[in-house]
Amino acid sequence: MKRSWGYKLINSGFGYFTEDTPTMERSINALLLTTLGIVLVTCGFAQPQQTTAKIAPANPDIFYEYRFALLDKKTPLELEYNAMVRGYIEKYTTDRRGDLAKVLGLAKLYFPIFEQYLDKYDLPLELKYLSVVESGLNPLAKSSSGAVGLWQFLYHSAKMFDLEVDSYVDERRDVYKSTDAACRYFRYLYQTFHDWNLVLAAYNGGPGVVRNAIERSGGKTNLWEILPYLPERTRNYVPTFLAMNYLMTYPEDFIIEPIAAPFTFENIDTVYVRYSTTLTQIAENLPVSIEQLRFLNPVYKLDIIPETEKKQILVLPSKEVAGFLSFENKILSTQVSDSIKNQKLFKVMYKVEKGDFLHKIAMKYNCNPAEIRSWNRMNNDFISPGQLLIIWVIEKNHE
Repeated sequence: MKRSWGYKLINSGFGYFTEDTPTMERSINALLLTTLGIVLVTCGFAQPQQTTAKIAPANPDIFYEYRFALLDKKTPLELEYNAMVRGYIEKYTTDRRGDLAKVLGLAKLYFPIFEQYLDKYDLPLELKYLSVVESGLNPLAKSSSGAVGLWQFLYHSAKMFDLEVDSYVDERRDVYKSTDAACRYFRYLYQTFHDWNLVLAAYNGGPGVVRNAIERSGGKTNLWEILPYLPERTRNYVPTFLAMNYLMTYPEDFIIEPIAAPFTFENIDTVYVRYSTTLTQIAENLPVSIEQLRFLNPVYKLDIIPETEKKQILVLPSKEVAGFLSFENKILSTQVSDSIKNQKLFKVMYKVEKGDFLHKIAMKYNCNPAEIRSWNRMNNDFISPGQLLIIWVIEKNHE
């Protein structure tokens, strides 16, 4: 059973309660905690503290306990406050204020995407803060051990979750696909440990590390009790996450203003591309810089979108999507597949049937829709039954 949000106030004389505590006692505790909040504000304890890189935050422990109590009520995670957590609050609000300001800005781009996938898998939305701990919301982040991306997957772990990594593409750097993989991993870990604190520790150190710590502790399953048996990095991981959960929710407590990211979730969109092109070529045809395209599409290691059997995602500023679709024929029709270069072609006149669409016809004749549009001087993908299309096919495929 999850401990109540009043648990950490026991040393302040407010006691604690669980789901079995009588309603009257819970009401009294809630009233006392609300009164505490009023007293903190009245006494000036809850006022935002201006800090510098050399001055630690001046808020007393009871203020943080109050804040964590409010947060804990809203999640199945156990958001506890202790000295370790306070240490990371002080670290990020003094020496790393600039880093915190940067991720607060990037959160407006990435968090709505994270929340969409966490909701899809029925996971606590607060897990989005784990990416801040893992990568600082930098999809290009790479650890000393070789973990890459927002969620820091190692190469072999990426393969386990069907993330493609090759010379052109690294889907560990794809915000959508890597977040989906992270959510599937969270779900697996919770089905294994049935405790969110242990899930967090296992995400960092691996399930085996957590199982070993449980065994060495004599079978204990409370994170704080097995902490001495975990590697140092994993011991610090959950307190860092708890601190970040608070800091990303209440940055105003320390007067930290977000540094605006180049884009927010509201002003980006995605299109699908099945043909080889480059970010440079796209930038030459749209009013968007190569730097902006790289920022939005870190998945493409060499700025090349390779031709593959599956569609590739291209992220664009929302206002440029219509322009991309208009220019798509120009951009892609110049990309002639290597498989048909220097080979004899035959012209086929294809009559469009009911239920046909351009991709279906392209697959039938081993070409691509951009080529069909070019051969028929089409500006879009719209076709109608009875329409005649010119299709050029390779000699060996000609019947």
